[in-house]
Amino acid sequence: MPKLLIVETSPRGESSISRQMTRRFLTHWQAAHPQGEVVVRDLAKIELPHVNAPWLSAYFTPEEKHSPEMKEALRLSDALVAEVLAADHLLIATPVYNYNVPAALKAWIDHIVRKGQTLGIDGKGLVTGKKATVLIASGGVYTEGSPIRDRDIAAQYLRLILNVIGITDVTIVAGGAAKLVDMGEETMDAFVAKHATAIKQAAMV
Repeated sequence: MPKLLIVETSPRGESSISRQMTRRFLTHWQAAHPQGEVVVRDLAKIELPHVNAPWLSAYFTPEEKHSPEMKEALRLSDALVAEVLAADHLLIATPVYNYNVPAALKAWIDHIVRKGQTLGIDGKGLVTGKKATVLIASGGVYTEGSPIRDRDIAAQYLRLILNVIGITDVTIVAGGAAKLVDMGEETMDAFVAKHATAIKQAAMV
Protein backbone atom coordinates (compact mmCIF):
# COMPACT_ATOMS: atom_id res chain seq x y z
CA MET A 1 0.00 0.00 0.00
CA PRO A 2 1.71 3.24 -1.13
CA LYS A 3 2.09 6.03 1.37
CA LEU A 4 2.11 9.74 0.56
CA LEU A 5 3.64 12.24 2.98
CA ILE A 6 2.42 15.81 2.45
CA VAL A 7 4.45 18.62 3.97
CA GLU A 8 2.47 21.86 3.94
CA THR A 9 4.16 25.14 4.82
CA SER A 10 1.90 28.08 3.98
CA PRO A 11 0.30 29.88 6.96
CA ARG A 12 -2.50 31.28 4.77
CA GLY A 13 -5.04 28.48 5.07
CA GLU A 14 -7.71 28.51 2.36
CA SER A 15 -6.08 31.58 0.81
CA SER A 16 -2.90 29.65 0.15
CA ILE A 17 -2.14 29.00 -3.49
CA SER A 18 0.30 26.19 -2.73
CA ARG A 19 -2.35 24.46 -0.61
CA GLN A 20 -4.81 24.64 -3.49
CA MET A 21 -2.19 23.05 -5.70
CA THR A 22 -1.87 20.31 -3.08
CA ARG A 23 -5.61 19.68 -3.20
CA ARG A 24 -5.44 19.17 -6.95
CA PHE A 25 -2.46 16.83 -6.56
CA LEU A 26 -4.14 14.82 -3.81
CA THR A 27 -7.29 14.28 -5.87
CA HIS A 28 -5.23 12.72 -8.66
CA TRP A 29 -2.97 10.76 -6.32
CA GLN A 30 -5.89 9.17 -4.49
CA ALA A 31 -7.53 8.31 -7.81
CA ALA A 32 -4.35 6.54 -8.89
CA HIS A 33 -3.80 4.91 -5.48
CA PRO A 34 -7.27 4.22 -4.01
CA GLN A 35 -5.75 2.01 -1.28
CA GLY A 36 -2.97 4.46 -0.52
CA GLU A 37 -2.32 6.11 2.83
CA VAL A 38 -1.91 9.86 3.22
CA VAL A 39 0.00 11.49 6.08
CA VAL A 40 -0.06 15.27 6.40
CA ARG A 41 2.57 17.23 8.28
CA ASP A 42 1.31 20.80 8.43
CA LEU A 43 4.17 23.04 9.52
CA ALA A 44 1.80 25.98 9.99
CA LYS A 45 0.05 24.12 12.81
CA ILE A 46 3.05 23.18 14.92
CA GLU A 47 5.74 25.21 16.62
CA LEU A 48 8.67 23.45 15.04
CA PRO A 49 11.74 24.53 17.01
CA HIS A 50 14.87 25.57 15.23
CA VAL A 51 18.04 23.63 15.84
CA ASN A 52 19.59 24.79 19.13
CA ALA A 53 22.44 23.86 21.47
CA PRO A 54 20.62 20.99 23.29
CA TRP A 55 19.54 19.52 19.93
CA LEU A 56 23.08 19.66 18.57
CA SER A 57 24.49 18.14 21.74
CA ALA A 58 22.10 15.20 21.38
CA TYR A 59 22.77 14.93 17.65
CA PHE A 60 26.51 14.56 18.12
CA THR A 61 26.21 12.12 21.03
CA PRO A 62 25.98 8.39 20.22
CA GLU A 63 22.43 7.15 20.76
CA GLU A 64 23.44 4.62 23.39
CA LYS A 65 24.77 7.51 25.49
CA HIS A 66 21.66 9.68 25.26
CA SER A 67 20.33 11.08 28.49
CA PRO A 68 16.55 11.47 28.94
CA GLU A 69 17.00 15.15 28.11
CA MET A 70 18.80 14.31 24.88
CA LYS A 71 16.11 11.86 23.87
CA GLU A 72 13.50 14.53 24.44
CA ALA A 73 15.50 17.07 22.42
CA LEU A 74 15.39 14.73 19.41
CA ARG A 75 11.89 13.34 19.95
CA LEU A 76 10.12 15.48 17.35
CA SER A 77 13.02 15.21 14.92
CA ASP A 78 12.86 11.42 15.24
CA ALA A 79 9.13 11.50 14.43
CA LEU A 80 9.69 13.69 11.36
CA VAL A 81 12.46 11.42 10.11
CA ALA A 82 10.24 8.37 10.59
CA GLU A 83 7.52 9.99 8.47
CA VAL A 84 9.96 10.57 5.63
CA LEU A 85 11.39 7.05 5.80
CA ALA A 86 7.92 5.48 5.82
CA ALA A 87 6.69 7.40 2.76
CA ASP A 88 6.86 6.21 -0.83
CA HIS A 89 6.11 9.65 -2.24
CA LEU A 90 6.97 12.94 -0.55
CA LEU A 91 5.01 16.05 -1.50
CA ILE A 92 6.31 19.44 -0.39
CA ALA A 93 4.02 22.40 -1.04
CA THR A 94 5.44 25.81 -0.32
CA PRO A 95 5.31 29.51 -1.07
CA VAL A 96 8.52 31.43 -1.76
CA TYR A 97 9.63 34.15 0.62
CA ASN A 98 12.42 36.42 -0.60
CA TYR A 99 13.49 33.85 -3.20
CA ASN A 100 13.81 30.98 -0.71
CA VAL A 101 11.71 28.63 1.40
CA PRO A 102 9.87 29.79 4.54
CA ALA A 103 11.64 29.46 7.88
CA ALA A 104 9.28 26.67 8.95
CA LEU A 105 10.29 24.53 5.97
CA LYS A 106 13.98 25.22 6.57
CA ALA A 107 13.49 24.09 10.18
CA TRP A 108 11.81 20.87 8.98
CA ILE A 109 14.74 20.22 6.66
CA ASP A 110 17.22 20.73 9.49
CA HIS A 111 15.30 18.15 11.53
CA ILE A 112 15.11 15.47 8.84
CA VAL A 113 18.66 15.63 7.49
CA ARG A 114 20.11 13.27 10.08
CA LYS A 115 23.42 11.43 9.90
CA GLY A 116 22.85 7.71 10.30
CA GLN A 117 19.15 7.95 9.44
CA THR A 118 18.59 9.90 6.22
CA LEU A 119 22.23 10.60 5.50
CA GLY A 120 25.05 8.08 5.71
CA ILE A 121 28.21 8.72 7.67
CA ASP A 122 29.94 8.74 4.28
CA GLY A 123 27.64 11.54 3.10
CA LYS A 124 25.53 9.35 0.81
CA GLY A 125 21.75 9.65 1.01
CA LEU A 126 19.89 6.80 2.69
CA VAL A 127 16.36 7.73 1.55
CA THR A 128 16.39 5.80 -1.70
CA GLY A 129 13.71 4.33 -3.93
CA LYS A 130 11.28 7.17 -3.28
CA LYS A 131 9.75 9.95 -5.34
CA ALA A 132 9.30 13.59 -4.41
CA THR A 133 7.10 16.32 -5.84
CA VAL A 134 7.57 19.98 -4.99
CA LEU A 135 4.71 22.41 -5.57
CA ILE A 136 5.90 26.01 -5.48
CA ALA A 137 3.85 29.20 -5.51
CA SER A 138 6.01 32.26 -6.13
CA GLY A 139 5.37 35.87 -6.97
CA GLY A 140 8.16 35.87 -9.52
CA VAL A 141 8.61 33.67 -12.56
CA TYR A 142 11.91 31.78 -12.54
CA THR A 143 11.43 29.19 -15.28
CA GLU A 144 13.70 28.79 -18.31
CA GLY A 145 14.05 32.01 -20.24
CA SER A 146 13.15 34.28 -17.33
CA PRO A 147 15.47 37.29 -16.85
CA ILE A 148 15.52 36.45 -13.13
CA ARG A 149 16.19 32.74 -13.62
CA ASP A 150 19.23 33.00 -11.33
CA ARG A 151 16.94 33.86 -8.41
CA ASP A 152 15.27 30.43 -8.48
CA ILE A 153 16.85 29.60 -5.14
CA ALA A 154 13.94 27.79 -3.49
CA ALA A 155 13.56 25.16 -6.21
CA GLN A 156 17.31 24.62 -6.50
CA TYR A 157 17.67 24.32 -2.74
CA LEU A 158 14.85 21.81 -2.32
CA ARG A 159 16.10 19.66 -5.19
CA LEU A 160 19.61 19.76 -3.69
CA ILE A 161 18.42 18.72 -0.21
CA LEU A 162 16.24 15.91 -1.59
CA ASN A 163 19.15 14.66 -3.68
CA VAL A 164 21.48 14.82 -0.68
CA ILE A 165 19.27 12.50 1.38
CA GLY A 166 18.91 10.13 -1.56
CA ILE A 167 15.74 11.17 -3.38
CA THR A 168 16.77 11.77 -6.98
CA ASP A 169 13.36 11.31 -8.63
CA VAL A 170 12.15 14.87 -8.05
CA THR A 171 9.44 16.72 -9.94
CA ILE A 172 9.03 20.46 -9.42
CA VAL A 173 5.85 22.24 -10.45
CA ALA A 174 6.70 25.94 -10.50
CA GLY A 175 3.67 28.13 -9.97
CA GLY A 176 5.19 31.46 -10.92
CA ALA A 177 3.33 34.79 -11.03
CA ALA A 178 1.14 33.69 -8.13
CA LYS A 179 0.94 37.34 -7.08
CA LEU A 180 -1.65 37.82 -9.81
CA VAL A 181 -4.12 35.94 -7.61
CA ASP A 182 -3.39 38.16 -4.61
CA MET A 183 -3.74 41.24 -6.79
CA GLY A 184 -7.13 40.07 -8.05
CA GLU A 185 -5.96 39.84 -11.65
CA GLU A 186 -6.50 36.07 -11.82
CA THR A 187 -8.74 33.69 -9.90
CA MET A 188 -7.31 30.96 -7.72
CA ASP A 189 -9.03 28.31 -9.85
CA ALA A 190 -7.63 29.73 -13.06
CA PHE A 191 -4.13 29.86 -11.65
CA VAL A 192 -4.18 26.28 -10.41
CA ALA A 193 -5.78 25.12 -13.68
CA LYS A 194 -2.77 26.43 -15.61
CA HIS A 195 -0.64 23.88 -13.79
CA ALA A 196 -3.22 21.09 -13.80
CA THR A 197 -1.45 18.91 -16.35
CA ALA A 198 1.92 19.05 -14.59
CA ILE A 199 0.31 18.40 -11.21
CA LYS A 200 -1.63 15.43 -12.55
CA GLN A 201 1.43 13.91 -14.20
CA ALA A 202 3.37 14.17 -10.95
CA ALA A 203 0.55 12.57 -8.97
CA MET A 204 -0.24 9.67 -11.27
CA VAL A 205 3.08 7.85 -11.05
